[in-house]
Amino acid sequence: VLITGETGTGKELLAKVIHYNGPTKDKPFVAENCGGLSENLLESEIFGHVKGAFTGAIVDKKGLFELAKGGTVFLDEISDMPFTMQTKLLRVLQENQIRPVGGIRYRQVTFRLISSSNRDLSKQVKEGNFREDLFYRLNVFRLEIPPLRERQIDLPLLIGHIIRRLSATREQRPPEVSE
Repeated sequence: VLITGETGTGKELLAKVIHYNGPTKDKPFVAENCGGLSENLLESEIFGHVKGAFTGAIVDKKGLFELAKGGTVFLDEISDMPFTMQTKLLRVLQENQIRPVGGIRYRQVTFRLISSSNRDLSKQVKEGNFREDLFYRLNVFRLEIPPLRERQIDLPLLIGHIIRRLSATREQRPPEVSE
């Protein structure tokens, strides 16, 4: 599943809704923001690493694909993923195998992938910033989330939810909200 939409539209929330209402809801949901980490750290987080692979790798560490254990891996802002990582991700999608950083053996993994982007990935492909073959693998089922300004009908529901949640944390009765 590829979820697209502007920043703040609720892409990760939708990914969780898909996961927790699907056949793998009892399995883990693991997530990573592809733009929030350096390439080396991102690789370690996604694929894991073996002890001694780099300075500071004092123990083996499982990556997201192994931690998912048949559940869902959510890669947020996949358009920010470096090109070399895109190649490695494509291999995982094709072979269902990962090789941890510094490892010599491949490991079989089972997972469902949901990714998101706030950018137009087809445009990124045309500009040479995103692998076309990976884009077609990710774009099997695409969900576009329009911004809240285009779906104002959702405002009363959203406002009600926020008020109830804040009131519960303060142990107060939710106030009434007029139209």
